[in-house]
Parts: sequence; structure tokens; C-alpha cells
Amino acid sequence: MDGDDFLSGTNIAIVGLGLMGGSLAMALKGHCATLRGLDSDDMVISQALERKVVDTASSHPKAALSGADIIILATPVGAIIDFIHHLPEFHPGPAVVLDIGSTKTEITSALEALPQGFDPIGGHPMCGSEKSGLAYADPQIFRGAPFAFTPLERTSQRAKAVCTQITEVIGARALWLDPAKHDRWTAATSHIPYLLASALAATTPREAAPMVGPGFRSTTRLAASSTRMMRDILATNRQNVLAGLRGLVLHLEQIEELLAQSDSDALETLLDRGLEQHRILVGD
Repeated sequence: MDGDDFLSGTNIAIVGLGLMGGSLAMALKGHCATLRGLDSDDMVISQALERKVVDTASSHPKAALSGADIIILATPVGAIIDFIHHLPEFHPGPAVVLDIGSTKTEITSALEALPQGFDPIGGHPMCGSEKSGLAYADPQIFRGAPFAFTPLERTSQRAKAVCTQITEVIGARALWLDPAKHDRWTAATSHIPYLLASALAATTPREAAPMVGPGFRSTTRLAASSTRMMRDILATNRQNVLAGLRGLVLHLEQIEELLAQSDSDALETLLDRGLEQHRILVGD
């Protein structure tokens, strides 16, 4: 794996061929020696082979992971943690192990317990869609997106180089963080926005459907995300999400109080704070 193009000589196995795993497979296709897929759904395996998303695919971990130099875990967070616990049963090592789950603290703790033959590192591409499944996989979703990496103390320079080259191949931007900071930031930028979208969708009267326009659609888009996936994410980032929700509720209470008082000037000042913060965060 020496040189600037060491991925071309590696065997990569992707565990989970849903939206993210399938998209990553499509983006990596042609940049490695072999690309293998593992999925528990035989229909997904058939679809992946028919669309040539991967070179080989199986529902049997030992078969799918045999000879893999790089193992990428792309299932929901709970399944990632469970798979890590069983990984030594399926692969003897050595191998770089990269997960792309949406929370990092619990996953990197599980990665830390892997035997020394494995070279683990946490990861999370900040992209995707509210839609799920291989049918919606798109190799372009990584273009220009941040790809956060959370190395462990034991993570080697070789594993970090693997991650750097993966981001270069798929067109993403590497961002290096510790797991705790990653989870604080994603609570604010991903997990709480999902809860807001879900709450807004749940409390909007059905009879208002004829008035739904682009504003409502964009604001509630995340409410269509897989609830099973989000359940795992929220459970493994509970404290950060709770802290963020407390701050959000306080801000909404300020808005409620100013509306109740008909204090339009103070309300405008408060809304201006949100406008300015949006410009800083989004860059528009």
C-alpha cells in the first residue's frame, strides 16, 4: 500500500449496501482491486450485482470479508456496534476498519476493543438523503461534502492515509475530530434538525395539506428519514441531543413570550440573530 495510489491494489469490503454503503461503493468502484459487499437482504445483494455496484456480494460475513484489506461499516449505528463485536469471528485481520455511522463515541469505544490485528478509525460523511436503500444510492452525494474522521489513539498513519485517499477519490473534504466533539456538532447540525422536522410534520394539521409549498417541504424533509436509523442515532447521542433541545426550547419560549406581548421590535431583533447566525454557519 505504498505510493500515492495505494487504493488501486486493495480489496475493499463494504458492510451494508443501503444509501450510504451503496453510494460509497459506486464512488469507489474502479479505484481498488476488488469491491465486495455484505448485506443481510438477498434482494439487495441481487440488485447490487445486477447494477454492478460491487464486484461480488454475499449475505455471509466470512465470504464477503475474505481477503479484505479495508472493511467499511455502513449499517445503522446499532448494527455497526454489534458487528464490531463479532468482526474477529468473520475476519482474522489485518485490516483497516472504517465505520461511517452518524455518531462516534460509542462506536469508537467498540472499535477500541478490537484485537491488535485490526487498524480501526471512525468516520462520518456529512451527506445523504432522507430516502434510504440502494435504489437511491448516488456516488455524487460525497462531492464537496465534509467527511469527518475520528481516529483512535491506536489508529496508524496507514489507516489515516487510507481515509485521506478515500476522500480524494470520492471528492469529499476530510475533517479530523475527536469523537466527543463530533457528536456535539452533529447533535446541533443533524440530529436536532431531524427532531424539529419531525415535530413540525407531526403537529401540522392534515387539512393544511393543500397549502404545503417548498418552504414546508424543505423544512420538514428530514422527517421522512428512517425512524429505525434515527432511533439508534438519538440513543447513542442522547446527552448532546438533550442539551441542544434545552437550548432550543428556551429560544422558542423567548419567541412565544415576545409574540404574546406583541413586542414586534424585540421579536425582529431576535429573528435577526437567527438570520446572522445562518449566514455564519451556512456561508450564504
